[in-house]
Amino acid sequence: MTAATPRPLRADARRNRDRLLATAVTAFSRDPDVTLDAIAKEAGVGIGTLYRHFPTREALVEAAYRNELAHLVEGSAELLSLPPDEAVRAFLGRCVDFLSTKAGMADALRAVIASGGDPYAESGALLIGAIAPLLEAGAAAGILRADVDPFDLLVATNGVTLAATSREQADRLLDLLFDGLRQR
Repeated sequence: MTAATPRPLRADARRNRDRLLATAVTAFSRDPDVTLDAIAKEAGVGIGTLYRHFPTREALVEAAYRNELAHLVEGSAELLSLPPDEAVRAFLGRCVDFLSTKAGMADALRAVIASGGDPYAESGALLIGAIAPLLEAGAAAGILRADVDPFDLLVATNGVTLAATSREQADRLLDLLFDGLRQR
């Protein structure tokens, strides 16, 4: 016997779910103790709709984080149409935005972990899978160094995010970091 495949969401249900996820990211970043009622109200849906999609607070936090990660990872494929150096730099900028959002949700994500969840279970592999083709394209074109480890670059980008006091400073630090990736 096989498990039933869940039916795809209706268009209106998909819109409600997407609005809830976007609202949750903003709300949890602003106040990790925000109520689910407040999130539902801000998203323009009833609390029953929220619970239909996310039966617990932890499920909503984890889904909001994973949704942001999915947007970042899925967006990397479109960057392959850019020159390789521009593609990598653009992805690093998007990583800073993602990591800043994650930092804002840190308390809510810690609560998920404390309850036994692991929102980060696939994050590293997904991020490496997104940036590796961009680095490979840059190396193949002779623009970027071939010895750059994708994980090391992600760690360095996280460091930029943690150290920067503004988005402008993060961009300057990314430019310095990126200069070290260029083929000499």
